[in-house]
Amino acid sequence: HVQLVESGGGSVQAGGSLRLSCAASAYTISNYCMAWFRQAPGSEREQVARIPTDGTTNYADSVKGRFTVSKGNGKRTLSLQMNSLNPEDTGTYYCAAESRCRAWADATSYTYWGQGTQVTVS
Repeated sequence: HVQLVESGGGSVQAGGSLRLSCAASAYTISNYCMAWFRQAPGSEREQVARIPTDGTTNYADSVKGRFTVSKGNGKRTLSLQMNSLNPEDTGTYYCAAESRCRAWADATSYTYWGQGTQVTVS
């Protein structure tokens, strides 16, 4: 199984930037559909970005143009560059993985999850 650990969360002013990282126990994440989700208190978990095995990327409309998902140089990390942050971006951000991508925003299709990292935008 794949273990995922997120890092890079913190507090930032509106308009600022943060870069989140997801470290995977697998030797390479190239064989997995990787995704970022976020969850605000009292809200459902929301998919914000996805990078399938073919290397393409998908984004939620709410973050498109501001967030960029990419794979790290070491083949074991997934990153989420977040720019122009606003208070609505506040929440716990989760890294997720599955053997292949299925329907967009279907959290139940992902087998592996990190424990999350907190992002707070003032």
